[in-house]
Amino acid sequence: MIDQRSLERVATLTAPAAAFTQTTRINANGLLADRLGRPLHDLRISVTDRCNFRCSYCMPKEVFDKDYAYLPHGSLLSFEEITRVARLFAVHGVRKIRLTGGEPLLRKNLEVLIEQLAALRTVDGQPLDLTLTTNGSLLARKARALKAAGLNRVTVSLDGLDDAVFRRMNDVDFPVADVLAGIEAARAAGLGQDGKGGGLKVNMVVKRGTNEQEILPMVRHFKGTGIVLRFIEYMDVGATNGWRMDEVLPSAEVVQLIHAEHPLIQLDPTVAGETAERWGFADAAGRHDKTAGEIGVISSVTQAFCHDCNRARLSTEGKLYLCLFATQGHDLRSLIRTGSSDADIESAIGHIWQGRRDRYSELRSTMGPDTTTLAPGQRRVEMSYIGG
Repeated sequence: MIDQRSLERVATLTAPAAAFTQTTRINANGLLADRLGRPLHDLRISVTDRCNFRCSYCMPKEVFDKDYAYLPHGSLLSFEEITRVARLFAVHGVRKIRLTGGEPLLRKNLEVLIEQLAALRTVDGQPLDLTLTTNGSLLARKARALKAAGLNRVTVSLDGLDDAVFRRMNDVDFPVADVLAGIEAARAAGLGQDGKGGGLKVNMVVKRGTNEQEILPMVRHFKGTGIVLRFIEYMDVGATNGWRMDEVLPSAEVVQLIHAEHPLIQLDPTVAGETAERWGFADAAGRHDKTAGEIGVISSVTQAFCHDCNRARLSTEGKLYLCLFATQGHDLRSLIRTGSSDADIESAIGHIWQGRRDRYSELRSTMGPDTTTLAPGQRRVEMSYIGG
C-alpha cells in the first residue's frame, strides 16, 4: 500500500508557497476572492492525523493499521504556529475556524490552542466563530475545559444509535452510549449556545447498505432537543475508503423518508456558502415548528455546492488545501520555519487563494467511474489528513 502522505509531499513540491513571496505583494484588506469570485471566510485546521476510530469511510483499519506511520510530533505545526497562520487568515477575511483531525481531542493540551485562537479578531474586530468537529469519544471529559478555553460549539459525528451498528462502523468496538454522554456533556457545558445561530450539531454519514436504517431512529432521538441533526452523503474523499456510487444514498431520498413520518418545510440558509440544506419540522399548519427544530442534509455527491464554497483547509503539517478533494497543497510550514515575515506569509496566502479555481464536485459527473485517480501520479488528499 502506497503511503498517501508520500504522494502528497511529492505534489506539494510542485506548489511551494515560498514562490509567492517573490511576486507582487498582496496586502490583506479582508476582501480576498478567488478566480470564481468566492471569498475566503472559513478555515478548517487539522491538528492531528491520528484517530481512535477506524471508520471504513475515513480511516479503514486495513490501511491505518498498527504499523501505519503517523507524522512525527516535530512535523506538526505548533500551537503558536497555528495561531500565527490563523491570525493572517483572519486579516484576509476569515470569520470562522473549525478545528478537526483525525480526532482533534487526541491532540494534547488542545485547550491551550483554543484559548489562543479565541483571542483573535476578524477584520471588523469581532471574535472568530470557533468550532470543533469530534467523534465524541473524549467529549464527556473535555467539554467543560473546551468551553472555558473559548470554544463556541461542537459538531459530533454519530452514524447510528443502534450499538451494534455503531460499533461495526467505528470498527474499534466503541459503545454508542459514551458518545451520547459526550453530547450531553457538551450541551451541559454550553457548547450549543453561541449566540450566532450555530448550536450543537450531530453529523451522520449515510452509507447505503450499512446504516440507512438508523435515519429515522436518529431523527426521533434528536427532534425537539435543540440539536441539529445533519445527514451527509457518503463521499468519494481520498483513495483508501473504497468508495462506490451505489453506496451513496442521495439526500433527496433521506428527506423524503423523514418527511413521510415527520413533515418537513425547507428553510433558508443561515449564511452564504452554507454546505447544509436546512429543513425544519412542520407544525399542523405547515409552518416551521421551532420547538421541534430542524435537520440538515449535505449533498456533496448529488448536489455540488462549489459555486459559493468559501473554505480553505490547513493540514496538520502546514499544507494549505483549497478543496476537500484536492490533489496538492501549498507548503506554508516552510515559510513559517525559514523566518518569513507576516507580510510575506500574508501575501502568499493571498496569491494562493486568488489563483483558486477548484470545483471538483461540479466536475465529478464528467469523470469516469474511478474518480480516486484524477491523472497519472495524482491522488486526492485523505479526509483524515485535512479533516471534513
